[in-house]
Amino acid sequence: MTNQQQSSLDRRFHALSDPTRRAILSRLARGDQSFSEVTEPFGMAKPTLLKHVQVLEASGLIVTEKRGRVRFCRLDAGALRETEDWLSGQIRLWEQRLDQLDAYVIALHKEETANDRQD
Repeated sequence: MTNQQQSSLDRRFHALSDPTRRAILSRLARGDQSFSEVTEPFGMAKPTLLKHVQVLEASGLIVTEKRGRVRFCRLDAGALRETEDWLSGQIRLWEQRLDQLDAYVIALHKEETANDRQD
């Protein structure tokens, strides 16, 4: 993984670490929304929510665009897929390691059982 890819992944995990930002992503998973629609259910000041949206945008998880006088937000599924791909790779790696450990423990158990029978 290149430094740039690692940096992007770091920004995405930072963005995902906050429950408000995850809630914003969940709302955007249902479709594009105006900034006002995104901020509606949170009961926070708009400048505070704007900071959350900016973090999500800087991470590449969402894209904002102005249409007329209204700013719209949309989810960038590609960025989520890249993050999911990294996580899937880690899961495969750890499952492989755990399978190897399991095989080792089974082999040790068989060896101990065979030794116990010989005694």
